Amino acid sequence: MMTPSPGGATLSATPSLASQAEDAIYRKVWLRIIPFLFICYVVSFLDRINIGFAQLQMKQDLGFSDAMYGLGAAIFYVGYVLFEVPSNMALARFGARRTFSRIMVLWGLASVGMMAVTDAAHFYTLRFLLGVFEAGFFPGIVLYLSYWFPARRRAAVMAIFFAGVAVAGVLGGLVSGWIMRDMAGVMGLYGWQWMFAIEGAPAVVLGLLAIFLLADGPAQAKWLSPEERSFLQARHQQEALRTHHVSGHSLAALRQALSHRTTYLFAFIYFALTCGSLTLNFWMPLMIRDFGIKDVVEVSLYSVIPNAIGAVGLILIARRSDRRNERHGHFAVCTTGGALALAALTLHPSSFAVSLGLLSVAAVLIFAALPIFWSLPPGLLPAQTIAPGIAFISSVGITSGIVSPWLIGLVKTRTGNMDIALYILAGLLLLSGLAMWGLIPRKASHEGSYKPT
Repeated sequence: MMTPSPGGATLSATPSLASQAEDAIYRKVWLRIIPFLFICYVVSFLDRINIGFAQLQMKQDLGFSDAMYGLGAAIFYVGYVLFEVPSNMALARFGARRTFSRIMVLWGLASVGMMAVTDAAHFYTLRFLLGVFEAGFFPGIVLYLSYWFPARRRAAVMAIFFAGVAVAGVLGGLVSGWIMRDMAGVMGLYGWQWMFAIEGAPAVVLGLLAIFLLADGPAQAKWLSPEERSFLQARHQQEALRTHHVSGHSLAALRQALSHRTTYLFAFIYFALTCGSLTLNFWMPLMIRDFGIKDVVEVSLYSVIPNAIGAVGLILIARRSDRRNERHGHFAVCTTGGALALAALTLHPSSFAVSLGLLSVAAVLIFAALPIFWSLPPGLLPAQTIAPGIAFISSVGITSGIVSPWLIGLVKTRTGNMDIALYILAGLLLLSGLAMWGLIPRKASHEGSYKPT
């Protein structure tokens, strides 16, 4: 096959060389943008879930009940949902550098501000603001990666970020318990106050660095050769042959996204899936304490195990899904297995090892379903609706963060355990797998290989 060079000349290339050259370009892109965004995402999720570790002390220090604390955790998602679609549309309009920088600096300041909480009103206000400021970061990453990577490479790339969820859990387990125990009383502050201050500050620094380290897209990437920029732009346009007659950041694009049945199906599936994943993120420390571990540092250290297993497992499962170019079956297996593991926890095994093993199985399968899910919407939504569509799916799906912590806190307050809530979550996971399998269309990827000049 003959491919024009930027200067107009054409040279031939064998398929094997073409494949090697294409892989080299994506490897170059990966090394440039993924490590930085991964660190940013780990910090963002750590700032989101450290409230779960803080509850081991904060509830007692401030006199909050499980229901009050669960409501405070849920209010984060009210702000997140309200501002997620506008934030993602702003990214499409103003670019990734400014949008990611604004998000990280503001959420970092709000996270540090959590150390000033003295009553429920402060708690609810700052959690709401944290959600407002962080809104759009994750769907922004999904959109941003679609500029650089084609659909058939996207699950493995997204898996890196969902591994960040587990890595945040590992870091939280290793660091949060130590800070809360050993920093308690320093300068007259509680241990949880030091935790919010120390874990929130890196977001501000990363937000400032984003301006210098990120490019808005391949066209602005000066670290790529002209040929490489042209290839990435052409590949992105090739995936969007249904190209926009409407701007991706306009209200018309949002209306068009809301006119598609698939958008709502994706939103429901994501809602059901995140009910399970957010339960693990927020309630894992308390679940481990209920297994019989009372020391705050031991609880945090044991939480490392499910998160570490989840981080490795989800990458392996997502890579297998990419290699086989198959999503629906992998998603169904993950959600079904995760549901069964959560349901099995209601049997209250007498062995701590068995309980932790079931929690680890639930973590790896539920976490692995997330990157498989997010590999699909950018390829199945009309091109001009991708930015608002992804944000809408994420914002509606993430309303589970409003429902799940509050509901589980209420159930635990009234019944003394989480059994009923775990049955509900298991049922939702099964429904998400069935909906994906039976209602979301399967679409083969028809992509050519890059032919170097």
